[in-house]
Amino acid sequence: MKISLQNWIILGVLALTWGSSFILIKQGLVSFTPYQVRALRLCFAGGVLAIWGIPNLIKRIPKNKIGYVALAGFTGNFVPMFLFPIAQTQVSSSMAGILDSLVPLFILLFGALFFQLRGTKNQILGAIIGFVGAVILIGGDGLTGENSFWHCMIIVFATALYGLNSLILTKYLNDIPSFQLSSSLFTIWLPPAIIILLFSGFPTVFEGTTQQWQSLGFIAILGLIGTATAMILYYKLIQSTGPMFSSMVTYLMPVVSVFWGILVGEKITWLHIVGFILILSGVYLTQKPDKKQIEII
Repeated sequence: MKISLQNWIILGVLALTWGSSFILIKQGLVSFTPYQVRALRLCFAGGVLAIWGIPNLIKRIPKNKIGYVALAGFTGNFVPMFLFPIAQTQVSSSMAGILDSLVPLFILLFGALFFQLRGTKNQILGAIIGFVGAVILIGGDGLTGENSFWHCMIIVFATALYGLNSLILTKYLNDIPSFQLSSSLFTIWLPPAIIILLFSGFPTVFEGTTQQWQSLGFIAILGLIGTATAMILYYKLIQSTGPMFSSMVTYLMPVVSVFWGILVGEKITWLHIVGFILILSGVYLTQKPDKKQIEII
């Protein structure tokens, strides 16, 4: 499939947006608990999109696909968005971005196991090369922070859900316009997010301090831009290019995470350069045509 310039631009915008989301999560955790950060993020995104989501669910989304819409929201938004703040209490934002690059590998694995999909040699090789590049970035001097093995595994589980989500969207929801889909699934999961926020103690904890307002502002940006707007673009990208190319955004996100590290005075090493080249090489290979397809076992 030939990738248009528009799709490359969307990929770049998503990489910048989501690559910055880990920093925003960290800023939110300064004042609030992981559950409060995630519930607030979903409430900001769902609260705005519900304006269109409610009519879409009633009039435009086929009744036989509402279950898949809910499942897509569960695997791609509701659960992972709670897992990342929990993990980032012990995992640095740069490490979280790097681990998120596992998504394409889970797409290849789940696609072969459960969706009867085949990956080309270039896709498989590109996914492996890109992941190696992301792992190499771990060795950079700019990546610091205490990283708990089990908290890292929480992120791995979240990336597995992201991979499953991409396949569900491609197989069952590809015919629904991205805005209708995004607004509908966030609307479905808005009530549970509100309930969790209320029971998290947020109404009693929020005292309106300067620090709390700053953290709330970062979470609002995260919800409105990094979640609502970004997911609309991501679903559009999946529908236009398929799950493999769209998932390459997770290989570009660590580059953005490292860039944020540079801005706060962290060092750049030759490992960063090697990792960056490998990541871009992996992205290129996954969209390069390959006549032969092999089944992943």
